[in-house]
Amino acid sequence: MMHPHTEVQFISDEVGRGVVATAFIPKGTITWVQDPLDRVFTPAEVAALPPFAQDQLEYFAFKNARGEMVLCWDHARYVNHSFRSNCLSTVFDFEVAVRDIHPGEQLTDDYGYLNLNAPWKPLDEGTRRKWVRPDDALRCAAVWDRQIAKALRVLGKRDQPLASYVREEVWDQLRSPESVQRSVRELHYRA
Repeated sequence: MMHPHTEVQFISDEVGRGVVATAFIPKGTITWVQDPLDRVFTPAEVAALPPFAQDQLEYFAFKNARGEMVLCWDHARYVNHSFRSNCLSTVFDFEVAVRDIHPGEQLTDDYGYLNLNAPWKPLDEGTRRKWVRPDDALRCAAVWDRQIAKALRVLGKRDQPLASYVREEVWDQLRSPESVQRSVRELHYRA
């Protein structure tokens, strides 16, 4: 489930569509939660699909740490990549704003933790990283973990429109100081 203060907009010919904030979304706000309507495909189910459907999954879905493909039912599938992303995925099946997001600004992820099958070269943003690689969740974990930890520290101080979509056991984990120490390394799929 995507944050309610977002919508899909055309970004550019090069990028296509993206998800844009329609109101201010402060750092520490949950921006997406995996919910029961998101379709989870096992590796066997993916293999049984015709090639065109597998191609669509490769483009619009992401691979979780269990090797399953998750296809979001809502406009979350239009969130674009950025090496300077303003949202990051957590081990709690939700994404969090790691900095303030202003109205009209795109919500972006770093695709490095989506377990891509092969390296991918996105648009150059002037950063040191030029490629998204299948093992980025391992290579970039220290930086992402720090960003996520800072965002999780203010989670309880923010209005959370998606709070009811987060499982109760996750809220219990988040109340524990050790939960902030969990790493995005846990998102990496090991075949």
